[in-house]
Amino acid sequence: MEYIPIIIVAVLIVWFIASNLRVVSQSEAYVIEFLGKYKDTWEAGMHLKIPFLERVAKKVTLKEQVLDAPPQPVITKDNVTMQIDAVVYFRVFNPMLFTYGAINPVNALDNLTATTLRNVVGELELDETLTSRDAINSKMALILDDATDPWGIKVIRVELKNIIPPKGIQESMEKQMKAEREKRETLLLAEAHKEADIKEAEGHKLAVVLEAEGERDARIARAEGEARAVYLAKKAEADGLRELMAAGVDESVLRLKQFEAMQKIADGRAAKIIIPTDMVDMVTKSVAFSETSGLGSVTAPDTTEEPEPESRCFDKEKAFGDYDGNGYDAKKKETDEKLGK
Repeated sequence: MEYIPIIIVAVLIVWFIASNLRVVSQSEAYVIEFLGKYKDTWEAGMHLKIPFLERVAKKVTLKEQVLDAPPQPVITKDNVTMQIDAVVYFRVFNPMLFTYGAINPVNALDNLTATTLRNVVGELELDETLTSRDAINSKMALILDDATDPWGIKVIRVELKNIIPPKGIQESMEKQMKAEREKRETLLLAEAHKEADIKEAEGHKLAVVLEAEGERDARIARAEGEARAVYLAKKAEADGLRELMAAGVDESVLRLKQFEAMQKIADGRAAKIIIPTDMVDMVTKSVAFSETSGLGSVTAPDTTEEPEPESRCFDKEKAFGDYDGNGYDAKKKETDEKLGK
């Protein structure tokens, strides 16, 4: 029984130590006061508090926090009232300043965000406010970060969540946006028609050029073909003549060829046939042709000279109608009647 007091004392000591033992988790910090005065900041780990003398003044989280500010009525530089709400991301970098810098640091940050938003947007016009979100966010983050340093708060970024202009401004903006879209549509359609006309004109031009080039090539090909054909025909004719000359043909063969040529001419459908003089002479001198047609003579041609006709010149000494029966009077009378004399 003599060990019972010792056991009781040991149990009390263990209970006393356990009740004053503190384990600080990660991303947290404890602010410790000694007799009401700041003593230390406990970070993650195990710590032993002196009973009755030390106490945990505040437990502070070191995680990043989000402050969703409610919509605030903000007046722009051109006197347009809008409803704007912002979201602030911050974290505590100094638990001691966060504990003793302000009574309610988060509430103070909320109010500071609202006033800063009014100041920043009040320097801008409506159009600038709607199109300068990044500039507003950066400027507000810089101002809030500097202002909250004494509170142990680090403002990481600020984002404008909603910008709600008045209903009348919204209707005007919608009309303006609709007009801009119609304008862009008209311009795009005009540009499309322009490009289509240009493409069509270029296609027509190319077609005409290709057609002209094709016609030119066709004419050149036809001309070359005809020239080639004439050349080959003349060459064949010349080759034939050379063969005849090389074979030593006599005059009778040449005349036979002439008869064949005349026969080919006579086989045509022409109403009139023009026969060269040399061919006529050849025909009239030919014995065979003279015997079959009765033209020409086998013997030598008749060289009897015909008497020269009496001169028909007008002789003043002779009376009218006295010209040796040459018919002058009758012809003159017929001519006068035709002329109406």
